Amino acid sequence: MGKVEIESLELLKAAFQKLPGIGPRSAERLAFHILRSDRGEAARLADAIVAVKDRVIHCSTCFNLTESDPCKLCSTANRDHTQVWVVEQPKDVIALEQTGLVRGVYHVLMGHIAPLDGIEPGDLTIDALMKRVKEQSVSEVILATNPTIEGDGTALYLESLLADANVKVTRLARGLAVGSQLEYASLGMLEAAIRGRT
Repeated sequence: MGKVEIESLELLKAAFQKLPGIGPRSAERLAFHILRSDRGEAARLADAIVAVKDRVIHCSTCFNLTESDPCKLCSTANRDHTQVWVVEQPKDVIALEQTGLVRGVYHVLMGHIAPLDGIEPGDLTIDALMKRVKEQSVSEVILATNPTIEGDGTALYLESLLADANVKVTRLARGLAVGSQLEYASLGMLEAAIRGRT
């Protein structure tokens, strides 16, 4: 017996399957969830998708996601505008903000340098960062790139660019997670813990 295909349902499944981390099974579950939900819920989802595409832009100062330019973090007077936290992606801003420890402002690179993937320094917002450091009274740049080969390479590149900028350049400390045990730590983690000791 042949497979029964409903064109609109197949289109929805195919659309869900294009999302990262969504395979055929998950796409099918999501499509059937939408089919079972009432029209209002489906319309709210569709409206939310359209709204995020229509309204969300990048802040012209820090390149974080926002609906107003400049973003709320850049336009808030009680942030320390002399301290700039450099991150790779907007989601990194969310993670750092959740700690409640960051009092400075951000600069989102929109990626990391990865020559093998064709991503060069000119593809990132590095020029805008350098302009910001020169034109604003920035006293410290905190390189909060990811602890990956590409993140470390990007941080080293930025350190070299900022060497003559008369600004303090720091990196996030790395090492052992709270509650972890030395015997299970990787050599890289132990090395970072020893070098970054306080």
